[in-house]
Amino acid sequence: MAEEMNLTKKPSVRKRVHSKVSMNRLKILVTTVMRSKADFYMDYIQSFGANMQFVLYGHGTAPREIMTALGLADPERAVIISIIGEDHVPAVLECLEEKFKTIVNGKGIAYTIPMASVIGKSVFNFLSDNRSQVRRG
Repeated sequence: MAEEMNLTKKPSVRKRVHSKVSMNRLKILVTTVMRSKADFYMDYIQSFGANMQFVLYGHGTAPREIMTALGLADPERAVIISIIGEDHVPAVLECLEEKFKTIVNGKGIAYTIPMASVIGKSVFNFLSDNRSQVRRG
């Protein structure tokens, strides 16, 4: 009799509730340029919605012969770290590539690294330049 009851009992099914809000993932954009062009590139990248940026100043360590062969006269560099929405990445990389080719002494390197997580909704909204969702107070 116990076996018959188990056959008629329906298993409980838990339904997953999916959020209807689709959030834009964030990327870390790393851009290395000549130190004298750092301010220009920081302003330019900010126009693509980068709400947080910082710059690290460095000095190249390649031998003078290699730097001359590559056309790099000045070893002073700036590494710009920017947080940018994934939807802006293709446009910013394409535009940076164009700037690297056309600006005098404006050559550089740019690439992105995915961000795995961010703690807090307001921090995420700030970093993703979602100003309408950031609480003002």
